Amino acid sequence: MTTAKDLFIIALRLGSPDRPVGQGDLSLALAGAELIDLVSVRAVTLDGDRIVPEGQPAVDDRLLAAAASALDGQEPYERVDDWLWRRGRELADVYQAALEEDGELGHGRRGRFPSGADRMEAADTPSRRRALARWEDGEPVLAALASAAGVSGGRPEDEPGPEDEGVTTVLLAVGDAVMELEAVRQRRAIENAAFANVWRGP
Repeated sequence: MTTAKDLFIIALRLGSPDRPVGQGDLSLALAGAELIDLVSVRAVTLDGDRIVPEGQPAVDDRLLAAAASALDGQEPYERVDDWLWRRGRELADVYQAALEEDGELGHGRRGRFPSGADRMEAADTPSRRRALARWEDGEPVLAALASAAGVSGGRPEDEPGPEDEGVTTVLLAVGDAVMELEAVRQRRAIENAAFANVWRGP
């Protein structure tokens, strides 16, 4: 299992009914998780906020391999934030489909996504237990990504984060992207409300 798959399972398992995990937020966090895993297997390095490919990684996870294949190998190389938006497009749906195909998800009542996966839950598999163990151990990268996706109960704000500078760069970019997405949602809500008021009239 990868960090991204662990994150998906945690988000599905622990998303709050009062604050459901948004598909867009989760997709951005999943893209960040993939990039962190690619850094960890030395498939890429980060030159500031630029993603520099270092060759195809020896991984047996098809989604992580697909992420590696999607890297932009042309200089000046892609920025982390651009990668999150490009790779993250509907990525939560991709992970849901892959986990269903692998028997890691089943129908249930625990899913907290607003659409698509609202009746899905993680099956009782070694992968699910591993993801929950990482969460319960307070693994900082998983906790930070889950928090960005909207899952509460992760790493406290005052707890030290990852020491790796590249990982920190990715986590900060994920947080910024999620805030940008929320700003877009709020702007659209205001525009829609104003449009509705025009039609209602005085």
